[in-house]
Amino acid sequence: MENIFHISGMTCMSCQKTVSDKINTLEDVLSVQVSLETGIAEIQSKNQLTSREISMLLGSKYSAQKSVSNSKRIKTSKLKQLTPLFLIFIYLIVGTLFLSYQLNANMERKMQIFMGMFFIVFSFFKFLDYEGFPNSFKRYDPLAKKIPRYAKLYPFLETVLGIAFLMEWYLPIIILFTLIILSITTFGVLRVLTQKSQIDCACLGTALKLPMTEATLIENGIMLTMAIILLVGYIN
Repeated sequence: MENIFHISGMTCMSCQKTVSDKINTLEDVLSVQVSLETGIAEIQSKNQLTSREISMLLGSKYSAQKSVSNSKRIKTSKLKQLTPLFLIFIYLIVGTLFLSYQLNANMERKMQIFMGMFFIVFSFFKFLDYEGFPNSFKRYDPLAKKIPRYAKLYPFLETVLGIAFLMEWYLPIIILFTLIILSITTFGVLRVLTQKSQIDCACLGTALKLPMTEATLIENGIMLTMAIILLVGYIN
C-alpha cells in the first residue's frame, strides 16, 4: 500500500537518514524513500499509515502531512484541478479591462492594474490558510527553504506589491523587487517540474489544492514578462 507524506523540519542529509531510519522501524513498512529536496517520503506498507502516527514516530523536530498519491492524482484531470486558477485569471482579465476602460489607461497602466489585482487576489487565497501556507511554499521556493520567516511574510509582501502597482507607488523599485522574488519562485517551480515531483502549488495557498504543473510556470512567466516590459519602459 502506497503512503506519501510531506515531512517538515528536514534541513540536511542527516535529517533525511534519520527520518528514513525511524520510518523503517515500523513493523508494517516494506520500503521507504525520503527526499530532502522535496520533503516527500514515499512509504510502501502493509497497512495505511496516518500523519499522526508518522509525526509521533519522528518526534517534535519533524511533522508529517499526508500527500495525495500519484494514483489518486491521475483520477482527477489536470484541467479540472486547475479550473480555479483559470477562473481567477478570467476574472482578473475582465477586471483589468473594466478598470482600464474607466481610467482610459494605456498599455503600461493596464499591465500595472493586472499585476496589482493579481498580487492582491493571490495573497487573499494564501491568507485563507495562513498557518498551512508557509510549509507548502517552502517545499519549492529556494529562499523560503533557507529563510522560513520569508515564507510567513510572503502573503503580506504580495499585498503590498498589489497596492503599490494599483496606486503607482515607487514603481521602479516595486517592479525590480517583483522581478527578484518571482525569479526565485520560478526557479523553484522549474526545478520541481524537471524532477517530476508530485507536490501541490501554493500560488493560491493551501485552501485550494492545486497541483504543480506547467500552468504554474506559465503564470509566473506572464508576470515576469510584464515586469520586464515595465522596467524597460522606465529605463528608457
